[in-house]
Parts: sequence; structure tokens; C-alpha cells
Amino acid sequence: MNSKIKVVQYGCGKMSVYTMRYVFEKGAKIVGAFDIDENVIGKDIGEIIGDNKTYKVKVQNAKDFEKYLQSHEVDIVIVTTMSLLADVGEALLTCARCGVNAITTCEEAFFPQNSNPKLFKQIDDLAIENECTICGSGYQDVFWGNLISVLAGATHKITKIRGRSSYNVEDYGIALARAHGAGLSVEEFERDVASVDEISDKERNKIIKSGKYSPSYMWNVNGWLCSKLGLTVKRQSQKCVPQIAKKAIKSSTLGMTIPKGACTGMSAVVTTETKEGIVFETECIGKVYDSTDFDCNDWTIEGEPNTRVVIERPSTVELTCATVVNRIPEVLAAPAGYFTTEYMPENFYKTESLEKYLMTYDDCECGDDHDCHEGHDHCGCNK
Repeated sequence: MNSKIKVVQYGCGKMSVYTMRYVFEKGAKIVGAFDIDENVIGKDIGEIIGDNKTYKVKVQNAKDFEKYLQSHEVDIVIVTTMSLLADVGEALLTCARCGVNAITTCEEAFFPQNSNPKLFKQIDDLAIENECTICGSGYQDVFWGNLISVLAGATHKITKIRGRSSYNVEDYGIALARAHGAGLSVEEFERDVASVDEISDKERNKIIKSGKYSPSYMWNVNGWLCSKLGLTVKRQSQKCVPQIAKKAIKSSTLGMTIPKGACTGMSAVVTTETKEGIVFETECIGKVYDSTDFDCNDWTIEGEPNTRVVIERPSTVELTCATVVNRIPEVLAAPAGYFTTEYMPENFYKTESLEKYLMTYDDCECGDDHDCHEGHDHCGCNK
């Protein structure tokens, strides 16, 4: 591809401020933008980005999204809306129906086969049929995924991997804040959020198969890491614990002041046991921050030797958006289907325009032009 990569932005909220600017600054082009919010529909994307430029691309109503994809040349769609696969499912299915590649910041979309296999398969089948690639990426791709797998590569023996990451839900919009229980009373949190995981493994597996499970972010990260490291999951569970306001905290995202004693968000702890004996204990804390809080990413690999990496105050929003934009060339070159990023090369810095980094996956022995990684059997040969 010698011409600029043509990108459509789906979801014109806080994250799109960065994804759209980064797309332009990496030499690609935003050719369309869509949202459901009447307050942004009709605006030039320059107003969203806030750079005082006019791009002559106006935000359109999301109901016209499929019609646009059917009638315009688009290389890839960036979906930056919500956190559960069910919430972005229709947008991804629309891309798959139209044969247009898509990448999303949706956290569950990072490795949805272990939390919503039903919808994952629907998107996968449709994307294969129409020869396009769908995937999820973002902050977890690097900081909860490839960073940990690279450190594991320097370890002789692993017994346990511990992870802990925190983020301010104010930075990601109202849908995510509500999903974390921000603003709820403790009683409401226990009823609406925590109770979902007070079930047996059998009950949880039944809900997962139905496509109605609500995983915390680390649920999908643990699945991704096990896949990347060649581990077999034996058992996985999660527990959600409310974060309590020690004093009244104003939330601009929720449009309210969270009173003392109410929930600012939650901590979700996921424990994964593998047949190989390695245990994962990972925790993500998402809440409305007070003046003393800040983002932190803290991981420890226990074994021989022990290794700990701590990143304080990562710019989580910007890192999420940059990771997604830098992933675009790999998505465009990837096999058709829902192709999760543990099968892609580690993300790397793009010094030139994105189209210069389009790669070709090795030809498979079966003759199909895709990369046949173990466990990804779209061609059926698994060579």
C-alpha cells in the first residue's frame, strides 16, 4: 500500500481526541467519524481533537455507519466506545459484514474467547467469510501483556505471576465509570456488581457460554497471557471489591459528588490456575481518583529468579491510544477473522508513516496466505 491508510473513527468521546490526532500524525487519514451523541454529531473532527484545524470530516450518526462502510473505501475502523464485547459487538459485526478491518480499545475484546465465546465466534466467522480482521488492543496489549511475556522469557522457572494496575475511571467516560460501580452505595454495589461473581464454577461457565458474563479486565488479560505463554487454564475465578470514598469526591464524568462512604469504583481480582502449575493473581483497580491517587502498573514474576517491574504514573489514556494506532499495520496484514494480538509481533514504535510498516505474514504450508500460529486454526492445518 503506497497511499495513506484510510481510517474511520467510531466513537468520538475522550479516547478519540488522541486516536484521531495520532492517526494524522502517523501519516494516515481519518475519512469518517461516527457517534450516537447528538452533542457531537455534525461537528468537524477538529473540534473533537481540539487543535483548531478544520478537517472537513464531520461526525455522523452511528445509525448511518453500515451504509457508509458499504459505499466508501475504508482500510480500518477504530472503535473507542465501551468495555464489554456485547456493547461493541454490533459495531464489530457491522465491520465484519462489510469486510472492513477493525481494532477496538474495548477491554474484553483483547481476549474475548474466554468470556464471550458465542459472540467471539460470530464475529470470527463473519470476518473470515468477508476477509477482514477484527481485534482488540490498547494499554493491556503492552503493559499487561507483552511486557510480562518478555520478562517471562528471561526467567528460568515461574511459579506465580502477580499483577496490579490502577486507573482513573474519570479518564474513560461515563459507561466505564458506571461499569465499575462508581457512585453506587455499598449495598447497591454488592447487589449489582459483586453478586455476579458469587457463584460456582459451573454456574459461571454456563453464563460465559450464554454470552452474558461481565468479566473484569484481568480476566481477559490472564487468558491472553496463558495463550501467549503456551499454558493451559485449569480454573479461573474473579472477585470484585468496592473502593470506598474516604471523603466526598466530585466526579465530572458522572456529574455528581460521590459522598463519603459510597463507592468510587472497584478492585477486581482474578486468579488463574494452570495445568502447568503456574498461578496468576492479577488485580485492576478502577475508581474516581482523589487528590492523592495516581496510576500505577506493578507486576512480579515469582520463581527463579524473582523479577518485579513497577511503572508509576503511566499516561494510561495516551498509551492506550498510541498502542492502538501503532497496531494498525499489523491488523491490516493479519489473517482474516478475529485475530487476537498474542499472535502478532510485539508492538513497536513507528518512526515513519503507518503504510510503510505493512508486513506480510509467512505463507502457511497448506498454501493459505496467513500466519498459522499454534492454537489459531483458521486454515484447519495448525502447522
